[in-house]
Amino acid sequence: MHRVTLLLGGNRGDMSHTLHRATELLAERVGEVVALSRIYKSEAWGFRAAELFSNQAVVVMTSLEPLALLDATQAIEQELGRDRAKEREIKNLSGERYCSRTMDIDIMFYDDEVLSDPRLTIPHPLMQEREFALEPLAEVEGERLHPVLGRTINELLSEKRNNKI
Repeated sequence: MHRVTLLLGGNRGDMSHTLHRATELLAERVGEVVALSRIYKSEAWGFRAAELFSNQAVVVMTSLEPLALLDATQAIEQELGRDRAKEREIKNLSGERYCSRTMDIDIMFYDDEVLSDPRLTIPHPLMQEREFALEPLAEVEGERLHPVLGRTINELLSEKRNNKI
């Protein structure tokens, strides 16, 4: 079994319900949920949005390999209302890299693996830049060592907070 840390987030609709449903679907299709952070609220990152984002970290034990896990999480996103084609259209029109969404499931860690695939990079390449990701991760995996950066999630969060302007 593989220990996987995911970050769930979104800002469209009833996010408390959507996050709960995403966790149920992860338990049904991916594996046993062994840890779950509280829900954290934050401003949009990388674009402007009227609605706050809700984020939650989930730790799952799974037998799925990384790309099969990606396929499973993207299917859950779609089932919960994510429309990547519509998002591409919105981003093209706005010129923004990101946009609002009902559900986003990012694979932050997969055991201690380092993976660089055209479809997937593990650990998530931007987590150390995103306080909204580090906060829930610190709650469930604070002492986890980042396999590339060589620092714990708690250390990365502290550094991020200390460098905030």
